[in-house]
Amino acid sequence: MKLLIKVAIQTLLFLAIARLLPGMFRVDTLGTAIIASLVLAILNWTIKPLLHIISLPITFITFGLFSFVINAITLELTSALVGSNSFYFNGFGSALVVAVILAICNSIINSYTMNNFQRRV
Repeated sequence: MKLLIKVAIQTLLFLAIARLLPGMFRVDTLGTAIIASLVLAILNWTIKPLLHIISLPITFITFGLFSFVINAITLELTSALVGSNSFYFNGFGSALVVAVILAICNSIINSYTMNNFQRRV
């Protein structure tokens, strides 16, 4: 259930960011956004931890900022797997900007949901 909620939120974020940055990022349809969200969830579960381990020294040196680059890499991989015709970044810089926006939005959403969860318990 938790995964479905995360995928739904990620789908909405993809659609909103594509409208916000039309020259940098494109998502053709709602179905493409759903598929991209599922693919990104799978990549975050499988590939992303390996990338974090491999890049641990540079992430430590940059005080964690290199994690945005790792997020951009996973977004580019998502684009390649979904199909760059329907889920497209203008370049790696665009993927990096989208990764930063996604991180900020996910942080706000996680903070909000954790605050509400703690109040109910």
